Amino acid sequence: MGVDVRPEGARLEAAESTPLCDKAAAPPTGPGPLLFPLPPMTHATAAPTHRLSDFDFDLPDELIARTPTSTRSGSRLLRVDGDRMQDRQFRELPQLLDAGDLLVFNDTRVIKSRVHGVKPSGGRVELLLERIVADGCAWMQMRASHPAKPGSSIDLVGGMRATVLERDGRFVLLKLDGLAGVLAYLDAFGEVPLPPYIDRAPDADDAERYQTVYATHPGAVAAPTAGLHFDEATMAALRARGVAFAYLTLHVGAGTFLPVEEDDLSRHRMHSEHFVIPQATVDAIAQTRNSGRAVVAVGTTSLRALESAVHEGELRAGEAETSLFITPGYRFEIVDRLLTNFHLPRSTLLMLVSAFAGYDAIRAAYRHAIAQRYRFFSYGDAMLLERDRP
Repeated sequence: MGVDVRPEGARLEAAESTPLCDKAAAPPTGPGPLLFPLPPMTHATAAPTHRLSDFDFDLPDELIARTPTSTRSGSRLLRVDGDRMQDRQFRELPQLLDAGDLLVFNDTRVIKSRVHGVKPSGGRVELLLERIVADGCAWMQMRASHPAKPGSSIDLVGGMRATVLERDGRFVLLKLDGLAGVLAYLDAFGEVPLPPYIDRAPDADDAERYQTVYATHPGAVAAPTAGLHFDEATMAALRARGVAFAYLTLHVGAGTFLPVEEDDLSRHRMHSEHFVIPQATVDAIAQTRNSGRAVVAVGTTSLRALESAVHEGELRAGEAETSLFITPGYRFEIVDRLLTNFHLPRSTLLMLVSAFAGYDAIRAAYRHAIAQRYRFFSYGDAMLLERDRP
């Protein structure tokens, strides 16, 4: 039987403990506090070997999955190992793993983090939570025809008023007047933060399906979508196969939706995200590697957290910020296989999977997926990637 390594005790939640809203709080793309030492990680490759235009492709609009499949494990699965590909079903995943392999899940929980408001001018704004920095205070990504200025106010749904304290590009630091907790407000008045390309209002089904079955710690504004394919039957089949489970937490931020705008990838400014890796997970990975079995990251968020926590060749437990930007040429330290969805053109996630499985292999796999009518993006189908070992 597989082992399920889920740590006991307190874990990272959205940070709502500071009594005052600190205008000096780091913006979401800043480096943030490191709670254990890590090497520099603003970019993983000193001299990127590709440019943004190398990660473009044409995707027929009808292949964008705007609704989930009828069942979680009813999606398709494309297995990619170099130039070899197999078309499978996700429910067949247990057959593709061996006893003793370890699946590492991101157990963050998506919160209802999108709200709407009106400026004094009458202009409408849409806000997406990036990070809570104090009681009643948060960085949010703003969409508006004209950016709000520091000192201005926004009237939000539910009769709440927010004051803009700072602006950093597309992000604003807001103080929700008279409110003790941002999470409580969002739980009452927020919407499920579906990605922009789904281009519809969320419904009751999204509250369940845009959440993994193992989600535990609230704080994400986007789902770790590779995990959306797992249902209880698949988890039980994996345990029966002898596959082990371990968990970490990375709260996906609003910056995940920001486009890459520089063709020169060395100029791209990666957003920062907070993560926690328990000692139990570090121990499980060490045991797996000592046994000669595979460490399988469930999603790019799990992979980025694990690779960010390596210091001098050693995986460390703890919590920290990561702005790790992985492009082809990166040397992976921890992860052997990656379970992931199909990603947007010109995105940092497409660059990451190209680094992991090989640029040419991913280009071929995406061509195959389009020809075979796979479904793309958050509610789409999955890939199981073998690490490229040149």
